[in-house]
Amino acid sequence: MTEAASKGRVGLFVTCLVDLFRPSVGFAAVKLIEDAGYSIDVPMAQTCCGQPAYNNGDRADTRAIAEQTIKAFEGFDFVVAPSGSCAGMLKKHYPGLFAGDGAWEARAAAFSAKVHELTSFLADVAEAKPAARLKATATYHDSCSGLRELGVREQPRALLSNVDGLELKEMRDADVCCGFGGTFCVKYADISNAIVSKKTENIAASGAELLLAGDLGCLMNMAGKLKREGVKIEARHVAEVLAGMTDAPPIGGKG
Repeated sequence: MTEAASKGRVGLFVTCLVDLFRPSVGFAAVKLIEDAGYSIDVPMAQTCCGQPAYNNGDRADTRAIAEQTIKAFEGFDFVVAPSGSCAGMLKKHYPGLFAGDGAWEARAAAFSAKVHELTSFLADVAEAKPAARLKATATYHDSCSGLRELGVREQPRALLSNVDGLELKEMRDADVCCGFGGTFCVKYADISNAIVSKKTENIAASGAELLLAGDLGCLMNMAGKLKREGVKIEARHVAEVLAGMTDAPPIGGKG
């Protein structure tokens, strides 16, 4: 698609976990955004969103990362991330890093206004109706950041309703934390395990074949626990299903 014919220029914020562990999510996001009529680029200067440093109180390094990210994405009409956690950091927490700092405060505010989580962008901005097919039953986990910081709940479900052959089975407490929480699961491993144990119990009770979510960290945490428990439920990022790109092995491998 030529840039002139597109609805706008999108900069894809890939996220660390997608880059390192699940590149297929990035490719699926590119397909979905292009199919919706937008031109897309992946700035090479991007790195982490800065959330690990931010959550551990390191504001100096977080700000340095934020400055680099803002510079890398300023030329785009939209900034889209296939993660509610990273999108929440970019959109909700960047402005506070530059509060009272003149020009940088304005740049951060303008940048954050362009940031969208992937399913929110597709549903609310692009009004996309992905044409995919998958004969399966699935249950959906609402990540904490996407739901509580960005209001992402109905958007992925509306998009999934367009997938031919897919039946959504809501699990109990779909909006309750999975126990990942970034560095939380490392600092408080026992508490994290107790939380994810309850989550996998609800996932299994849903009777679904697939576990879907919009955050790879949550998915890796839940997929790992399901595998250790011997539960035969596959985990996938919602973008892979919406894009019809489910040839890759499920997250965490076969159960």
